[in-house]
Parts: sequence; structure tokens; C-alpha cells
Amino acid sequence: MKTKFSAVLMALLAVGAVGSASAATEADLERSFFPYKNGVPTFPGLTEGTVVSSKNVDQFKDAIDPALFVMIKRGWLEVPVGKTTSFDMNKAYVEASRANMNKTKLGAKPGEIEGFVAGRPFLEEPSAADPRAGEKIMWNYKYGVNWGDNAAIYPFYWKYRNMATGQLEKTLKLNLHFLNFTHRIQDEPKPEVTPNPSKLFRGIYMNIMEPQDLKGTQLLIQRYEDDTKADDAYLYLGFQRRVRRLATGQVTDSFLGADLMIQDFEGYNDRLSAYKWKYVATKNVLMPYYYHNQLKLAEDMPVEKDGYKYVDFGGEGKCFQNVTWQLRKVYVVEGSPVDPSPISKRVIYIDAQANNINRSLIYDKKGELWKTYTIGKSHPDSHLPINKGSGIPIDDSFSMVDVQAKHCTTGQFKGQVDVKLNPPRMFQVQFMRGGD
Repeated sequence: MKTKFSAVLMALLAVGAVGSASAATEADLERSFFPYKNGVPTFPGLTEGTVVSSKNVDQFKDAIDPALFVMIKRGWLEVPVGKTTSFDMNKAYVEASRANMNKTKLGAKPGEIEGFVAGRPFLEEPSAADPRAGEKIMWNYKYGVNWGDNAAIYPFYWKYRNMATGQLEKTLKLNLHFLNFTHRIQDEPKPEVTPNPSKLFRGIYMNIMEPQDLKGTQLLIQRYEDDTKADDAYLYLGFQRRVRRLATGQVTDSFLGADLMIQDFEGYNDRLSAYKWKYVATKNVLMPYYYHNQLKLAEDMPVEKDGYKYVDFGGEGKCFQNVTWQLRKVYVVEGSPVDPSPISKRVIYIDAQANNINRSLIYDKKGELWKTYTIGKSHPDSHLPINKGSGIPIDDSFSMVDVQAKHCTTGQFKGQVDVKLNPPRMFQVQFMRGGD
């Protein structure tokens, strides 16, 4: 009997029936994109206007990720709570998800996917009974709205700080550009940029303008449609005037002396198959989702010509965003690298509605907490006019804190969902050689 059961089990595994949810329905789509339609999460005592501090954080422990809890407990920051609101997704993306419902399947190996066209590939709620649920969540992240078909952080300020003393060590001013080559849903050309002989999925291009000793330094990342194929990354150093291809291992090195590595960008910036992914839980926790134009903004930053002001920072060493946080539904996923790495695991908190990574806990080889990453999201309707109505939650601020070295790198964004800022030629190696 046992042998017969094993044979049946193996047959089910072969066709992917075990660990997979049943076919997605319209109800699944509604739950996926509109999780607060019938009400928002609640937690005793945690209401709009509450300020979570070292004095009261114990009572909210179950609504806060472990690293954030420890930092609040130490008095490094306080977290003001805002009203939980829906960040409605881009309508074209929702429609693409509906039109392509149930077309996508995981391949036999991690990094393999079949039938994907556009939109959110997996609409069902993750299940602990599904051994590949973590992979599905990460595919939803990879093919998420993110910055839409194309956008730019224009400009982008990085600040390097000694957390213990508050000393500002260095400021970088740069532009960062994004382009989806394939699975485009809104901006022409659709559905893909042609020609695309290398079969790229996405490009990321960075150009540093300040300080003077780094001016002209450029970074290009090319991610392939085939997720089992390693990204190509190129660095152009202005003072050397040559393009250097980065070795795969360099994506986990400190980037330009910052507390970030290339793999940290956007919460996770690499092919999915570089990690083994495990779904941990679905929880309601505080996440940095806010309305930019309603915040008290920075007074120590240049004001843009259009009047735009940047998110302010405070707390220990000025390492933390002064923003409001919402109690939101999240998926907790744990990733462990396949190849040798200075990281033993990443525990990431993915917003269930936006499918963005907004909190990331990074552990060193010994399994001890090394860094904690926070990416703040603004509602697009409370931001620049060009972002209004886009349905694209705007990356607006970041804080990467090295809790062991007591050091941080912070980011202040002027994010613009503007197709004109991101011509396809910008995402080719030849563009880097074109000078400043």
C-alpha cells in the first residue's frame, strides 16, 4: 500500500499537482490587487497617530519585524503610524494579469518559468503546503509593477554616515534609470523593445554626477529573459575612461564604499535562481508606505527648480527616514544564496498589494544580523505631477543600516515615471563610452 501511495505521489509531483494551488479565479485577482477592499488590518492599540518608541514597542512586537523591533527598542528611531490605505496598482498591469490568468507555470528547476506573457504571474494566496510558494512570490516581485515599463530617479542622493557620531562622510548625486525590454504593458513600444538580440528583460543604468572624483562613473546592469543566465554588469570609471565588466561575485561587494552591494538594489537585485526561496508566513506588519506631499520634508537639501523637496532623515546618526508607516499585509520570504556569498540569508518583507520589497534583513555568514534595509514608498498621487494617476507606488527613500559597523547609507529620491528619460540606447555598453 505504501509503495502504491509513493507511486501516486511521484506521479502527482511529475505533473506539478502537489504544492500548487488550484487555478486562479477572479476572486483571487481581487484579493491580490485589492486586499483592503473589505477592511484594513488592525492591531490592538496601533492606530493612526500612534508613535511607536522604545517606551511602548513591546506591546507592538507582533506587528513589527524583528530587526526594526530591536532598533526601536534601542532608541535608534521612532515610528509614527499612518492610516492604512490602498495603493491601487496600474490599471494596465491589473488588466494584463486578468488577461493572462493561469497561463504561467513554474518550470522543473528554479529560474525556469513557462507561459508568462505580462502582469502578475501567480495570483493565488501562497500556501505553506506548496514547497515552491517562495519562488512564486519572487516571480511576482520580478515581474511586478515596480517602476512600470520605464522610469528614472532623477536625481538621486546617497549619503554615507557614521551612525555613532552622525558624521556625514560623503554625498553622491546620481541619476538612475530603468527600462523593461519585454513584457511591457503601457508605454510604446509594446510588448517589447526591438531589436533585442541579446534577449534582455531589464536594464538598469546609473550615472554619477557628484562628487568630482567620481563624476562620470557609470554602472550598467543587463538582466536576461532567461533567469538561469547570470546578469551582465559593467562599470565605467571616469578617471580610467574604460568599461570594465564586473565578475559575478562583485555584485556582493560594497558598491563605491556604500553599505549597499549591487545585489541589494531595490531590495533584491539579481536573477531569482541565485537564491533558494522559502515562503515563511503571511503577516500584518508596519511598512514604510506614505504620502510624500503630506510629510514634513528635508530643509537641508537642495530644492529642485519645480519646488520638489526630499524626504527628511533623523534618528540615530540621521540614518532613518522621517516618514509614516502603515500596518499592511506582507509576505515573508527567506532566501539563501546558491553560490558562496558573504550573506547566509535574506529575510524579506514583500508588500502583498504592491509586490515590492520594503524591509529586508540581511544576515552574515555566521547567521547574525548584519544589515537592515528600508525602502520607503510614496503614493503616486501625492508626489510629482507626472506620477499622479500612474498606479505605480514610488520608491522615495532608503536606509541601509549596518548594525554591526554602526554605519549607514541613506537615499533620497526624485522618482519620475517618464518614458522620455529612458531611451533604449542608454542601456547598452556603447552608451557608457559616449562620455559625460
